Amino acid sequence: MDTIGAIVSRRSNRSFAKDTVEEEKLKKIIEAGRYAPSGGNNQSNHFLVVQNKTVLEKLAVLAKDAFSKMEITENTYSSLKLSISLSKKGDYVFHYNAPVLVIIANQKDYGNNMADSAVAAENMMIAANELDLASCWINQIHWLTEDENMLAYLKELGLKNSERVYASVAIGYPNTPDKIPARVPLPRKGNEVTYI
Repeated sequence: MDTIGAIVSRRSNRSFAKDTVEEEKLKKIIEAGRYAPSGGNNQSNHFLVVQNKTVLEKLAVLAKDAFSKMEITENTYSSLKLSISLSKKGDYVFHYNAPVLVIIANQKDYGNNMADSAVAAENMMIAANELDLASCWINQIHWLTEDENMLAYLKELGLKNSERVYASVAIGYPNTPDKIPARVPLPRKGNEVTYI
């Protein structure tokens, strides 16, 4: 698969098989994130690569508990609305039970923290597709990066006091019969282009 093919055919996946991601593939994906561009070449992203099932379960519980306490208003972002409503129902796992969750943190006082994290996440998702793995951008920890309980647990996992979470990526084999990601490109209905 060439680079353009990996970009165009990448799709978000929300149903993962229980299969473990091979260490060699995971290292390549993380390296793709580490080689993403960064403002001023600061390279200040911090990748917390979570594979421990107990840790993944605890993150899911912390997120569910935090979201279940939130209220939905008419201005609540649609994805956040879904996280809140599913959490209130009690059966919500924000990372879709993927075997790997890469949490991307950066310096909270750095002006390019979100952009640097985003390009790293995109690099990793493209690399995952190239390696026949599925992925999904995960916002939930970013939305909860200042939640007292979530922040305390993230610090136990290695988040520094000066850092906050700006992106996460769920990675694993898709829950399909052939364990190959869906790669049918979706038609573009937005992202207007004007050539000058």
